Formats: sequence, structure tokens, C-alpha cells
Amino acid sequence: MTRCRQAAKEDVQRNRHRLVKFLVRHGYLYAEGSHWTDKHRQWLESLVFEQALLKEVFDQYVTELEHSDQRLACLDKLVAQLAQSPTYRTIVELLCCFRGIDTLTAITLVTELFEFGRFESPEALMSYLGLVPSESSSGAQQHRGRITKTGNVRVRRLLIQAAWHQRHGYTVSKTLRKRREGQPPWAIDLADKAGQRLRRRYRAFTERGKEPCKAVVAIARELSGFIWAMLRQYQTEQQQQKRKTG
Repeated sequence: MTRCRQAAKEDVQRNRHRLVKFLVRHGYLYAEGSHWTDKHRQWLESLVFEQALLKEVFDQYVTELEHSDQRLACLDKLVAQLAQSPTYRTIVELLCCFRGIDTLTAITLVTELFEFGRFESPEALMSYLGLVPSESSSGAQQHRGRITKTGNVRVRRLLIQAAWHQRHGYTVSKTLRKRREGQPPWAIDLADKAGQRLRRRYRAFTERGKEPCKAVVAIARELSGFIWAMLRQYQTEQQQQKRKTG
């Protein structure tokens, strides 16, 4: 379901690009702000074409875009329902305690990685996601290069996107506070610890002259470690409850 939603999102982007490029080729340039805002859509509706064929092509592009928008909206609802299902609800809500991780990111992490118990350590998860540096060593000489980029590309991309949120000063926004409602104190404490550490680490990297994009990848690597800790603690809590009830 999450992969189908991602494909629909890519279709929306492609259809938007096709429409914009079509208009640019024929001299219709929008220069009053960002594309795909309400104002931009009003501008699209106001366009007048002298040639009937151009108008037909434009209408076809718009129809295809509207169809892809509707399909994406429908899949967003289905993914949200999946995240609230008994199988995933608890674990998704725990992951949403982290800053930068919303419902879509959380359900994608869970469904893409399946059983987190197969990763015996945070380093094992980092390595699986291709977030660790590559190494070319010979004898006493060691050389580390770019990250390996092995494993699941979609999860790695989502973690890097979430890591960009850590470059700002750590505060608990109204949205994040709402996502944390009803969550256990240990999960909130771990998420706060992660947010504070990752912010400090990002600042330390950039102050040493590391490029922001490289610093964010390093932050994504550490974020995956905190996610591992969150889910391992969740599994421990579940096992303890089973012992009590058993």
C-alpha cells in the first residue's frame, strides 16, 4: 500500500512537470509566486488558447493531473487507515513521537523493515540501510568513503528527510505535542533525548566545516539508532505484559 502511494505521488509530480513544460514551450509563464498554490491554479483556469488543438492538449494534461491528484488523495486515506489498524497503530504512534516522523513515514518504516527483532544492534540496522561509510583499507591504512547505499532505498530516503528537521533548535511544536498525546512517558523521553542530541550533533558537524547534506546523512544514521532503541523497548514492554497476563 505504501509503495502504491509512493508511485501515485511520483505520477502527480510527472503530470505537473508535463503540464508546466507544455505551457512554457508555448509561452505561458507563471511569475507570480510558487507553482501549485491556489493562486497558481486560478491562473491555470484563466488561460486562454487561440488554437483549438492547444486547448485540447491542455485539457488532457489537466484531466490527467486531476485524476492523479484524486488517486493520491484516495491512497493517503487508505494508508492512514492502515496505520490505525490494530496491527500497526501502537508502533506507528510510538514512532510519531520523534520530530520529523509523521504517520506516513512511520507506517512506511514499519512495513518496509518488517520485524525489527532481526537487527541485533543499532549498527546492524544502520548497515542494512546503507547509512554507514564505505571502507577501503589495506594493512595499517584505513580510508572511509561515502555511505554504502545498500539495503532499502525508500527507508534511507525517508530517514534523511526526517533528519533535515533536526537542524533547527529543538522545540516541541503544537503538532508534535498532539502526536504524543496518550503515549507512554518512556517513549516521549527517548524521543526528546533523540531530538536534543541530534540537534547538538548537527551543530557540531557544521561548525567543524562539514557540508549540511553530509551532516544530515550522519544525523539520519543516528536517528535510525534511536528508532531501533524505541522499537526494541516496545518489544520489551510487550514481552513483560505477556508474562504478567500469562
